[in-house]
Amino acid sequence: MSSRRLVLGLVLPLALSAAACSAAPAALPAMKLVDLTHDFAQDTIYWPTESGFELTQVSHGLTDKGYWYEANRFAAAEHGGTHVDAPAHFAEHGDTVDRIPLGRLVGPAVVVDVSDAAAGDRDHLVSVGELEAFEARHGRIPDGAIVLLRTGYGAWWPDRVRYLGTDLRGAAGVAALHFPGLAPEAARWLMDQRRLRAVGIDTASIDRGVSQTFDTHVALFARGVPAFENVANLEQLPATDVTVIALPMKIRGGSGGPLRIIAMVPEGR
Repeated sequence: MSSRRLVLGLVLPLALSAAACSAAPAALPAMKLVDLTHDFAQDTIYWPTESGFELTQVSHGLTDKGYWYEANRFAAAEHGGTHVDAPAHFAEHGDTVDRIPLGRLVGPAVVVDVSDAAAGDRDHLVSVGELEAFEARHGRIPDGAIVLLRTGYGAWWPDRVRYLGTDLRGAAGVAALHFPGLAPEAARWLMDQRRLRAVGIDTASIDRGVSQTFDTHVALFARGVPAFENVANLEQLPATDVTVIALPMKIRGGSGGPLRIIAMVPEGR
């Protein structure tokens, strides 16, 4: 299915229902919107080798013509806060963030909860066995799904020590990272067996913190699968019946960028 057809298939029914809403309010489907994005601010967590988010005030007040005017400048690394890793991040000829097909960023999603295992092991790797156990409880992961991994670490944002395992910066901080991630063999299983559309996680990296070779990044990005990192509020989502829209800043040539990601869930789920 093309990106255009996919987006129309998801959004057009909602738009038509909204149009009918003025005459018949009951026609609008009852959908709950969940924001899966952490705020970008001074305390936003970035990789230990990166500077944080900077917001500089340019204007804030009444002008001499009598109207209010407010404007700022911001500066940030591509990879920090809630963001997308484009395939180019770890694949030489992979798509940059502006070239990720929209069909990779919008689609049905499942939420795999591994928080119990991750609570007892900061270096936990989400395994094929855990994905199969999810399917035993909730049914087969749909082909072409976005798979969101809930480790529970999002509850600690923005406490760097609890979230990352360290408050150290620079190379020393990278060496001290401890948080869960997705096992590379599980990433390959999702791509080979379930035609994975994209993957997200509520930690700072799709690879666990102690990784030195980033094998999961390499496996995913060689196949064009983007990753969403530092995803927020996964505890607010059910395991299934979720639709995700994940739209990054469209940085030409970027290896990633800030991401605004939301989920749509039927009311009552």
